[in-house]
Amino acid sequence: MAYLAPIHKASSVRKAVRIHFLSPDQENLIVAKSDKLEIYSQDEAGLALSHTRAVYGKITVLERLQPPQSSTEHLFVGTDRYMYFILSWDAEKQQLQTEKSYIDQADSTARDSQTQDRCLIDPTRQFMTLQLFDGIITVLPLAAKGKRKGPAEAMTLGEPVPTRISEFFVRSSAFLHLPDQGETRPQLAILYEDNHQRTCLILKTLNYSTGGSSDPGTASFDDLTDHRTYLELGASHIVPVPAPAYGLIILAETSISYFKDPPNGHLLIEPLRKASIFVTWTQIDAQRWLIADEYGKLYFLMLLLEDDAVAGWKLDVIGSTSRASVLVYLDFGLVFVGSRQGDSQLVRIQDRSIEILQIFPNVAPILDFIIMDMGTRSAEVQTNEYSSGQARIVTGSGAFQDGSLRSIRSGVGLEEQGLLGRMDHITDLFSLRSSDTNEYYDVLIASFVNDTRVFLFSADGEVEEQQEYKGMLFLEGSLHVSNVSGHRLLQITKTKALLLDQEGGMVVAEWSPKPGRAITAASAGEGRVFLSIGGVEIVLLDLVHDLRLIAKRTFAEEGQISCVHLPVYTQDICIVGFWHSAAIAILRTSDLGVLNKVVMSEDSVSVPRSVLLAQILPDQDPTLFVALANGEVVTFSMNIQTFSLSGKKATILGTQQANLKALPRDDGVVGVFATCEHPSLIYGSEGRIIYSAVTAENASCVCPFDCEAYPGAVAIATSEDLKLALVDTERTTHVQTLKINETVRRIAYSTTLKAFGLGTIKRSLKGNLEIVQSSFRLADEVLFKELDSYALNEDELVESVIRADLREPSGDIVERFVVGTAYMDDEQDDSMPGRIIVFSVTSERKLQVVAEQTVRGACRVLGTVDGRIIAGLVKVVVVYSLDTPSLSKQAAYRTSTAPIDITVHGSLIAIADLMKSVSIVQYTRGNFGNPDELTEVARHFETAWATAVTWVGEHTWLESDAEGNLMVLRQNVNGVTPDDKRRLEKVSDIRLGEVVNRIWGVEVGPNPGATVVPRACLGTVDGSIYLFGLIAQSKQDLLMRLQQAMAMHVWSPGDVPFNSYRAFKSSVREEEEPFRFVDGGLVEQFLDCSMALQEEMCEGLGNKIDVEEVRGMIEGLRRLH
Repeated sequence: MAYLAPIHKASSVRKAVRIHFLSPDQENLIVAKSDKLEIYSQDEAGLALSHTRAVYGKITVLERLQPPQSSTEHLFVGTDRYMYFILSWDAEKQQLQTEKSYIDQADSTARDSQTQDRCLIDPTRQFMTLQLFDGIITVLPLAAKGKRKGPAEAMTLGEPVPTRISEFFVRSSAFLHLPDQGETRPQLAILYEDNHQRTCLILKTLNYSTGGSSDPGTASFDDLTDHRTYLELGASHIVPVPAPAYGLIILAETSISYFKDPPNGHLLIEPLRKASIFVTWTQIDAQRWLIADEYGKLYFLMLLLEDDAVAGWKLDVIGSTSRASVLVYLDFGLVFVGSRQGDSQLVRIQDRSIEILQIFPNVAPILDFIIMDMGTRSAEVQTNEYSSGQARIVTGSGAFQDGSLRSIRSGVGLEEQGLLGRMDHITDLFSLRSSDTNEYYDVLIASFVNDTRVFLFSADGEVEEQQEYKGMLFLEGSLHVSNVSGHRLLQITKTKALLLDQEGGMVVAEWSPKPGRAITAASAGEGRVFLSIGGVEIVLLDLVHDLRLIAKRTFAEEGQISCVHLPVYTQDICIVGFWHSAAIAILRTSDLGVLNKVVMSEDSVSVPRSVLLAQILPDQDPTLFVALANGEVVTFSMNIQTFSLSGKKATILGTQQANLKALPRDDGVVGVFATCEHPSLIYGSEGRIIYSAVTAENASCVCPFDCEAYPGAVAIATSEDLKLALVDTERTTHVQTLKINETVRRIAYSTTLKAFGLGTIKRSLKGNLEIVQSSFRLADEVLFKELDSYALNEDELVESVIRADLREPSGDIVERFVVGTAYMDDEQDDSMPGRIIVFSVTSERKLQVVAEQTVRGACRVLGTVDGRIIAGLVKVVVVYSLDTPSLSKQAAYRTSTAPIDITVHGSLIAIADLMKSVSIVQYTRGNFGNPDELTEVARHFETAWATAVTWVGEHTWLESDAEGNLMVLRQNVNGVTPDDKRRLEKVSDIRLGEVVNRIWGVEVGPNPGATVVPRACLGTVDGSIYLFGLIAQSKQDLLMRLQQAMAMHVWSPGDVPFNSYRAFKSSVREEEEPFRFVDGGLVEQFLDCSMALQEEMCEGLGNKIDVEEVRGMIEGLRRLH
């Protein structure tokens, strides 16, 4: 049984509408992102998200309605399952409510619209039309008189009436504004493509008659004239023109036309100065429009009138934006640019230019992605879950000029509160209270290599740097600074330890090492100071008795001391780390004798560099954290009575050492902030230690700074500045963007090279000619800086890129990048429709072609098996061996149509076919002169337009199709007959509603008693990333029953049934409910329900299920993503 939960929700904007929705005196912007509605309000800073709600279905239609009895407008919503409903805003409850439940307009006999679903309202606002199927327009009356006499009730939807038209491939349509609008029947202009591929314009009138009490009425669209106007082939949009000019504008690739007199069919045409492809438009007023084109340009169109007649028009380019899918003019020169392949934007129109005010990140479409897991670099370290933040997802997002790389990771966010200034190379930070009576910190100490700076904060946040403070040394860097009981202050530098009077600044006591020796590390606890002298000697001093020497010891045989720590939880021990032995030792404070010693690793790079004993989990033993020089953090549970260590675990945070600093949290526990190239916050939750990445990429050191002006703040130093920030209390998803300005079609990643291989496609315009150039690029993993690139031939496009361990003719295994290509025009050169190119990376990090093979067919997909290349060509999958400077064909397998995706597990190869679902092929390496073999061992005997496949368990695969469905297939190895054993059986299916472009299998070591084991991540065209997992057998029944209970009790907009929303649906099969699939997005809402509702649902589950047990289970599921 399968589990699916969103890691990153859809960000592609398909529809948007301007509407008085939340209040009658303020307009809102409502945006549709796949199955999600977002409601924005306008403020001084731009657009602010006021409310968001998921809808059971991908939203394809948004339109505003204004009922006369309502002070606010209502929202008409349509989904891809042909369900339509009306929503309004309940101001008292501050949530959406359903005004009219869903209407199911599905028609199994009709063909879906080949362009897009359209919803139109005529200018009199008496009728609404839906264009969902080719050749059919559904009419919904908005004003219908009943049997009693009286005025019509406007904006109340009547019964839908389908009517047929002869035009099928409709490009655009619009109701016309008419001078005598109330006296004539509505007129509809349709721009369509006829059977001869000619672009035509025709006008139709709507004839509608009401029916009786049970009769929905009748409707028809009659041709206004027999005349059809033929336009240029690139005509794409109809723009209706209101009074005083009336008529319509037709946007085409090389011209703009004005239909001046619809009944007479008179056209006024003016050519464009430069050809373009227009994609959407929005109206400013009766004479002005904004138009967006395919290349991200924004145009301003203005009609030139003479005596209310159109004499011409003016079209100007005013700026560049993301490629728009929808434009909404908001007023006062503000325009919302919604995009499906780039970031959405809020822009302001200025004089012949635009200003981008706000950016709404969009990772759609996800063409490819990889998972960078820092935990894969060490055999001792378990693979990290995505939720830890140490595994990040890097996506190839967007298209052409909007193309980018996006780094998506789960982590704790930082909200910057203030910047103290530019300061380079801060080595450590410390916080002080200027008086023991102060509740808050008000002094911040910044230590540098050769000096120390002090900043004093006032209650209102004013900062003043002190030229001297309490007798502290400013001309040396500080290793430690802290408040000490008795109104005293402790400062430790490389040369001495000072105990200062906090009132008068006098030196109370001073301790210095012998001449020629320096203090290399320091730590202070309750009443004691622990120092490392010259890296070979340790000294313990008594703070109560003015730095009196308690004990000292030399560790010449152990090598130099790498770090020291004096715990605050006990005065009986201190901890030392050693360079040479890569060990830590727990010492008695009485005589510095060794109580316990642990060797961290046998290699010389696993040296302890930072040690911290912290109470992470309440009511449990404290945890000892040891940060190693190679980037690992090792944890132990310490018995505070015997000081024994147990439960060793290791996690890799990066490639460099992490510095550990405790940050106070609630209930007496602390969090640990680890600063390295991937800063992380380590904290306890639900009895587990959680490692979560922090959005402080360049942090070099931190300290808690809970001051009066910034309660709960943390001081953070980077290589360039010092600032204060608030740390989020919970983990969220964070997205970082690197603009490439090219389509990143494929991504591969090498952990050994620390580099990405990117297959990119660049589009440019030269005159009116569109030029497409494809390249393979090598980029650094940290800065994403391009290291080298290889340009493909003219008209050649990259189709696939992988990192592969290949076997050379000598038998050695080498790491290579492999690129598969295709030519845009196969007729140009039949001898070479594609290539496979093998690259090596030199020591100078440059690309070098080591092998090249021309193939008769586009190389859509690549993989590796047993050191050899698997290539998915047209109707065939071929295994090649590396035989420099070419490839040698070793085996082949004939597919039904064309292989779309390949996944390899051991010697089994799963092949996703364009039309015929999935087949499983066994690879057998030839021995004793026999050839290699590819033998089909299993097949899914069902028509499915597959898009991706991956292995998720023993004899089990996950497949996605082009109609937005997911299927879990399992080979029936226990079948009775050989044919039964060859059959892939469906064991789970669900309708996702989004097309999956890429599935990446993951293997995470399951925690004991885990409810769900993660097995794959999925990336979609709408920018969603989902986590797929398999449910433990003991939890399957509970989760299924909980999903049913949630579906019954959780309200859905439009009252759309959950089972209808998630039921599998394709062109050959339609189900009534999801099969053995749990929607994590639904069941995890259990935590958001009231306690009374939680108890009610648990009672319905039977078997006396405890609410706290269910809550704990759901909280664990949330932590997975």
